[in-house]
Amino acid sequence: MNIKFMAMRKIVAMFSMALVLISLGSLAVKGLKFGLDFTGGSLIEVQYSVAPQLDDVRTLLADGDYSDVTVQNFGSSTDVVVRMGNAYTPTLGDEVLSTLRNNGDVDVELMRSEYVGGQVGEELREQGGLGMLLALVIVMVYVAVRFQFKFSVASVVALAHDVIITLGIFSLFDFEFDLTVLAAILAVIGYSLNDTIVVCDRIRENFRIMRDTPPTELINDSINQTLDRTIITSMTTLFVLLVLFFYGGESIHNFSLALLIGVLIGTYSSIFVAANLLLAQNITREDLVPAPKEELEDDMP
Repeated sequence: MNIKFMAMRKIVAMFSMALVLISLGSLAVKGLKFGLDFTGGSLIEVQYSVAPQLDDVRTLLADGDYSDVTVQNFGSSTDVVVRMGNAYTPTLGDEVLSTLRNNGDVDVELMRSEYVGGQVGEELREQGGLGMLLALVIVMVYVAVRFQFKFSVASVVALAHDVIITLGIFSLFDFEFDLTVLAAILAVIGYSLNDTIVVCDRIRENFRIMRDTPPTELINDSINQTLDRTIITSMTTLFVLLVLFFYGGESIHNFSLALLIGVLIGTYSSIFVAANLLLAQNITREDLVPAPKEELEDDMP
């Protein structure tokens, strides 16, 4: 197999730029739909005598005019946690409990009712953003030391590309962004970097071996040589994430969704974006292999 990936580099570059611009536009105009972990709100835990259908719980709360409601199992199928954007009051737990009892038709007890502070959410947003920036800086330094500066630029831009598009999809489709999604974004950085490093390592080795091959053909060959590994790794990861997405429950639904998006975008960027950026920087063999030192001529008679 010898796919001419770099023959599509201009089309791919325009496609990636379009995705990034759409994502940035959505983030600037709509922003992210932050969960209660970031915005603050009320948390109520109840325990049923018989495991309820979570959709029925959501319907009862929606009919009770409660806003921004998230319903999840907590520990067991009979324990349910309700997170909502309604302002917290000392009687909120009893009011929600009355709604869930549905005029006495449902046996449910209140376990706890508390407020999740918005101040904590603000600190989480700031620290989460700083964490992602720090991860990108560390990656750039590592790749610059391990490979070469042009590789570090390509790797970090590819990682930023993956993060921006993943965040953009969450913004565009109003998916809730909570702590589990932030954890998934950081995991995407690690996953995408691993794929990119494998491709970069093969490109570096081939520059030392295939001395007369033009950079475009050499990068095509390098991607083709690592393609089987990339596909197998990505497909294996996607199978697991699909199971988590459909059967893992609501508590990790957004986490698995963010990873699904990130793995797909990360695989794409490892094949196309990083290599495309190397060519844009005019990577050559001389960038990786130091020129031999000229022997000093002996001027002595």
